[in-house]
Amino acid sequence: MKQNLYLEEVENLLRQMTLPEKVALLSGKNNWATMPIERLNLSSIVVTDGPHGVRTGGQGSGRLVSKATAYPTGISMASTWNRELIRRVGIGLGEETRHLECQILLGPCVNIVRSPLGGRNFETYSEDPYLAGQIGIAYVKGLQSQGVGASVKHFAANNQEYERFRGNSVVDERTLREIYLPAFESIVKEGHPWTVMCSYNRVNGDYASENEILLRKILKEEWGFEGAVVSDWNAVHDIFRPIKAGLDLEMPGPARYFGENLVAAVNNWQLDEKIVDDAARRIIRLLFWTGVIGEADYPEGSGDTQEHRALAREVAAESMVLLKNENQILPLDRKSIKKLAVIGLNADQEVSGGGSSRVDPPYWVTPLQGLRDKLGEEMTVEFEPGYDNRVSPTIVPDECLTHLDGKTPGLETALYNNMDLSGEPTLVRIDSRIQHWWSGGGPEQGVIEPEAFSIRWRGKFTSPVSGDTRFFLSNTGTSRLWIDGELLLENAVSPAASSNLNWDEIEKGVNFNLEKDRQYDLQIEYESGKNNLLAFFNFAYLPSLNVEGDLLTRAVDLARQSDAAVVVVGFADMYESEGHDRPNMDLPGGQNALVKAVAEVNKNTVVVVNVGAPVAMPWVDFVDGILLSYYPGQEGGHALADILFGDVNPSGKLTVSYPKRLEDNPAFLHYPGWKDVQYGEGLFVGYRYYDTKDVPPAFPFGHGLSYTDFLYSEIAFPGEVFTGEDFKVSVMIENTGNVPGKEVVQLYVRDVQSKLIRPYKELKGFEKVLLDPGETTIVEFTLTPRDLSYYDPYQKAWVAEAGEFEVLIGASSRDIRLQGRFELKEAVN
Repeated sequence: MKQNLYLEEVENLLRQMTLPEKVALLSGKNNWATMPIERLNLSSIVVTDGPHGVRTGGQGSGRLVSKATAYPTGISMASTWNRELIRRVGIGLGEETRHLECQILLGPCVNIVRSPLGGRNFETYSEDPYLAGQIGIAYVKGLQSQGVGASVKHFAANNQEYERFRGNSVVDERTLREIYLPAFESIVKEGHPWTVMCSYNRVNGDYASENEILLRKILKEEWGFEGAVVSDWNAVHDIFRPIKAGLDLEMPGPARYFGENLVAAVNNWQLDEKIVDDAARRIIRLLFWTGVIGEADYPEGSGDTQEHRALAREVAAESMVLLKNENQILPLDRKSIKKLAVIGLNADQEVSGGGSSRVDPPYWVTPLQGLRDKLGEEMTVEFEPGYDNRVSPTIVPDECLTHLDGKTPGLETALYNNMDLSGEPTLVRIDSRIQHWWSGGGPEQGVIEPEAFSIRWRGKFTSPVSGDTRFFLSNTGTSRLWIDGELLLENAVSPAASSNLNWDEIEKGVNFNLEKDRQYDLQIEYESGKNNLLAFFNFAYLPSLNVEGDLLTRAVDLARQSDAAVVVVGFADMYESEGHDRPNMDLPGGQNALVKAVAEVNKNTVVVVNVGAPVAMPWVDFVDGILLSYYPGQEGGHALADILFGDVNPSGKLTVSYPKRLEDNPAFLHYPGWKDVQYGEGLFVGYRYYDTKDVPPAFPFGHGLSYTDFLYSEIAFPGEVFTGEDFKVSVMIENTGNVPGKEVVQLYVRDVQSKLIRPYKELKGFEKVLLDPGETTIVEFTLTPRDLSYYDPYQKAWVAEAGEFEVLIGASSRDIRLQGRFELKEAVN
């Protein structure tokens, strides 16, 4: 059902507004809020990141500073294949967003996973547009039920971080329509999101923020989108082209291209005021929808609650994918294990993706802590790191930083309205950590000049370990680090590197030998440089592991002495991140050798894969059990323990194919490109390629095992289908095992013969069912004419030719249990 458009109320307000007031609505007030119109008592709309947790404000952001629930990341959410569960996540996110006095949450991210190397793969949903759309619809409906608007992003063809600010995605029309746009289309038509965020990149030559085909013709006119199109932060490059193309809101503020430029353009007859009216009308709608004005009655928000914590644990458990379970090694037998080896640095670390989706939770349960919480005193749990995969540093944590007195939490922070720290500071405050991404808003909005400022932090650093530690300064502009009065590091970044955020050029490190628990005098300086629209600064480190002897030898010795071994492999915290792609599919730090060595001395070895996107697993035949945990959020350790010891039956399914090697990925020949990114694989993304070309993946799309078994039988559907009618497909599912379990029943459609080439089969339906042992249920799907169709670029229409089609029902794209054919009697056009 469509939302109330407040037609009369919106038009009444619009008629009262002057041209400058209407234009003012089309740009931000600052980094996170729209412009208020005080004469008409129109307050600001406040927006915030991010898709899997509310990224609250840092000091000076203009938003509240608070902890927030860290749910599993997007790829985890989608791997539940559970619409209702993700709707509940949306509700939880909406409650926390309202609690923090924000009205728009910048998510979900629904871009298609094209290459395993994409830096933001962990943040999005799938390689399949139908699945991504269905999960996105559930998320949006849940979120907006709380009076918080979604911002579906990033529109469109935004599938890599390499050259993301200026790269040109060259995609043919049919591939756009069938692969990269359908998730957005279904969410717009069924979820009715209040905003859509356009991406940084160009699409077929035009920046997404000024791409009239995408924004006005397809999104607004063809799909009927009634909300507002917002730019990604600093993604606007022109005065006229964006608003004419359909962009409604330039962010962040204050205006760089819109504002007075648009007023002048209308007055000089360069821009039709009707275009301004349409954009302003959409922003006014947002004011009503979010309850900023009007009488919308939304529930009170709530922050970190027990209900949210329990939901985070439930989603984490339901998202984990059991990839392999030979000899029923899982669940682990508590009665036969007296000593459990937990191996892998990631087992004792807070690990997730980086970038704007980063969440600051109230606590974090690691795999090691989760296992110890579950097992208590009933068995011995011992830990060895086994490897050092930290190719990127982590932010220096709050507990290491104190005021000059060595006791008060946080660093003394002096902010200057100049670039050389001269004179008296404009403002002095306390920063709990140094992790800032200002995006043009500056460190203290309304007080500090956002394009020309400097900061000096002073205080104490308390080392958590002894040994060599490497400190890092990552920044635009210039930064310096002193420890105990000694200048250790200066990082002066060129304007070009600052503009493109080339990580190799903006990060510098230095080693320093530390003593555990000793306090060191710390001073850090930062100078923004001019016109850094994406100014940021991080103070990070790689502390010594403080382990004597060889990591591998110690881990193997522990495994040899234990009854079972859980090896947690993966990437370091924030290795997968917005801003850069991965270089390859390999696990760093000798992890592959570790798995093989542990498996050789302990046959009861289970590997937990802690990543956000596919990795190579050359040890797959050496171990009996493999569990994919993804980035499971703050309750991930508890959820993992629940799965490993059988308190929860795994039911996650892959939403992305795992290739055996990078060269098997269909985008391999075309990624990363340079100025132009050729989408030369066309329609054949993910399983559409592997199944059509018969390239066996390591683990196929839709794959995921259970601790029970399911029998598929009695498929039923009509033998003939006529143009324009929906029809039903049903199948019987029985739990033939000994424990309750959930199964994701997947429906694929195959066009037996068509004029234009099509993938071998495509996902067109799925349902997740819970069955007790011996229980049977009928699963029913509805197929529409669109489900049978492909996009014909010559006719500019969705068409399906008369003839034979095949319905395939399976537990994965490669595990088809039932199938049959029907005849489409007349063409769909």
